[in-house]
Formats: sequence, C-alpha cells, structure tokens
Amino acid sequence: MAVADTAGEVRYLGEIVNTPEAIAKLVGQIKRGTGRQLAFSYEAGPCSYTIRRQLRELKQDCQVVAPSLIPKKQGERVKTDRRDALSLARLHCAGELSPVWVPDHAQEALCDLTRAREDIKHLRRQAKQRLLSFLPRHGHRYAGRSRWTQAHSRWQEGIKFARP
Repeated sequence: MAVADTAGEVRYLGEIVNTPEAIAKLVGQIKRGTGRQLAFSYEAGPCSYTIRRQLRELKQDCQVVAPSLIPKKQGERVKTDRRDALSLARLHCAGELSPVWVPDHAQEALCDLTRAREDIKHLRRQAKQRLLSFLPRHGHRYAGRSRWTQAHSRWQEGIKFARP
C-alpha cells in the first residue's frame, strides 16, 4: 500500500490483509489524514475484483490495472510489493494507468466457470495421454478400433497387472 498526495509525494504504508474490515479501516485512516476525495488503483490478480467492489461500497473511486499495461522502466526487473506500490501510486497520480474492464458478479462467475471447465478439459486430456503411455509399457495394448468408447472402457476394466 502506497499513498501519493496532490503535491506528488509518495509514501509506502506497508501491507494490509484483504478483508472488508481492514480496507474500511484504511480508507477511514487516510481520509481523516487528508479530508479529500481518494482514488485507488491496484494490479489485477488473485484477489479478483473484490477490493474494487469493497471500495465502491465505501463510495471510493478505484481502478483495476492489468500488470501488462503498467509502464515500466527499461531494465527494471526486480519486483517487490514495495516497489510496485510506489510505482502504481506515482503512475496513478500522473494519469498513466489504463484501467481494465470490470465484470459484474454474474459475468465474473461465468468467466470462473469457463476457466474451470477449460482447466478440467486440459487435465482430462493429460490423464488420457498418461494412461495411453502407461498401459503399453506394462504390456497392455488395445486391439479395438477406437479408444475412449464403451468397448475401450470395458477392456480397461478387465486389465490385470502382475504386481499390485
């Protein structure tokens, strides 16, 4: 967490937990210190859009920024939370951040479902490939026409190995 004031001074405040209580407390503390309207930004990531929604409920402006769209100095490769926070605060004040589109709850749920389905399809394909490599190594070859049919499943169910 970093704060930049209108004069351009940027200060690192440390880390906070991602809970509604901690965010509300932070907003209250910063607002008491400045008394002005606040504007927040953060990198899109594993916390999804919950922080933005919590800040919107507190009547605060917030934008979510794609990490790939954040301008970086050439040769700056070391990433730390502190550096990232300070850089985001500076860039936000300068108006150089490009916010991403934020879906509503229903759209986000559909994206999560689609992502989960694609992950399962990928894992299923991997498992099939591993099984098709494993069985011939142990002397089991399917003589039927096509794999992953009912006949292929019955053949797999009847396989016996020499050792448990």
